[in-house]
Amino acid sequence: MAANATKHTLLPQELIRLKRDNQPLPAEEIKAFVQGIADDRISDAQIGAFTMAVFLNGMSREEVVALTTATRDSGHVMQWSDLNLPGPIVDKHSTGGVGDLVSLVLGPWVAACGAFVPMISGRGLGHTGGTLDKLESIPGYDPYPAPERFRDVVKSTGVAIIGQTGDLAPADKRIYGVRDVTATVESIPLITASILGKKLASGLDALVMDVKVGSGAFMPTPEKSRELAKSIANVATQAGTPTTALLTDMSQPLAPCAGNAVEIVETLALLRGDRPNSRIMQVTRELAAEMLIAGKLAGSREEALTKLEKALTSGAAAEVFARMVRELGGPSDFMERSEHYLAKADVIKPVHAEQAGIVQRIDTRAVGMSVVELGGGRLRNDANVDHSVGFTDIVEIGDSVDSQRPIAMVYARSEAAAERAAEQLRAAFTIGEAAASADTLLQDTFRGEAL
Repeated sequence: MAANATKHTLLPQELIRLKRDNQPLPAEEIKAFVQGIADDRISDAQIGAFTMAVFLNGMSREEVVALTTATRDSGHVMQWSDLNLPGPIVDKHSTGGVGDLVSLVLGPWVAACGAFVPMISGRGLGHTGGTLDKLESIPGYDPYPAPERFRDVVKSTGVAIIGQTGDLAPADKRIYGVRDVTATVESIPLITASILGKKLASGLDALVMDVKVGSGAFMPTPEKSRELAKSIANVATQAGTPTTALLTDMSQPLAPCAGNAVEIVETLALLRGDRPNSRIMQVTRELAAEMLIAGKLAGSREEALTKLEKALTSGAAAEVFARMVRELGGPSDFMERSEHYLAKADVIKPVHAEQAGIVQRIDTRAVGMSVVELGGGRLRNDANVDHSVGFTDIVEIGDSVDSQRPIAMVYARSEAAAERAAEQLRAAFTIGEAAASADTLLQDTFRGEAL
């Protein structure tokens, strides 16, 4: 049957049967099946049967590459060659986390070093914050510009952070919707194809991936995070986009804040160079260096770090961010008067631990869910987000807390909401007497292997 499949397009049920029986799938048949999904010729029932078969039997590397490229090619694939840009098209993607505002700093920072960053980002998902939700804290910012406007901003500014449009990887939207209701989300091949199908449709020269590990990570175990990082790096590279994946710690919030407007405030501080040695800046710097190397804007890590330091201390990175905000409809004086534009919470108060001691562990997922319950995320897809709520001044593992030093400041719409969030936050922190330290921030690096 598999031999004949290369000559004639299989019926959908035959492709499903092959995967059900753990038989190899020809690349051209995967492509035809995915295009049928994009064209609505494949039913949700057939998508569900296929994803369950993949979930149970897995996929070979060649099959995942075929699924990824088919997803990428199921809609519009961006082309940049006609713009004659004087630098590489590069991007970064993260599996998400809490206090993970890396993209907001990284995009402008790398653009200030000569790269072009067409960053397609998403909204919050589960306990993880969404880059678009954060940017929508800025009045007037348009995350869905017309395609030509998007291209113009990338060309003139070097970076534009926007949301996914319907014509990019449309097959993935259907596949993901079915996976979400058929218990097939946790599949490395399907996750890889979903992430990369969308990212590679941006027409990139290179990609850097940030895969999280720890209590706030998307993947349930360190082993699964490592497996995903390797899969993404290898599959993307074999699909034609050289990719490096970094495995980074998410055993505690990456920045000392979690929410939307509060993370924009932190972003501006980082771009001004106020917190050069913070955990969030360390991760951002490593990802940025990898992007410069991948884009051939630096020949070594040392050269990349030197360029990045100059772009930060000169104010160039901050200026690129300000220009991106202005070009996409935000205030022209946002960097100077951000406090005038950002929403403010009605209640701001400290959250103290029930006992004095040293922070031993943080349930990072619980911190993220507390932000969601405050209104800073979504319990349903159609829910509105309250940009003003969240936490700031979140302590780290190994910090001492007592009646003078709280574990965080809560920003809420009401006293009752603030108290509920405070209770949830206290429960997320384990306080003890022993000295404690966090896991290594940068845990591993995987460079994609070409065919």
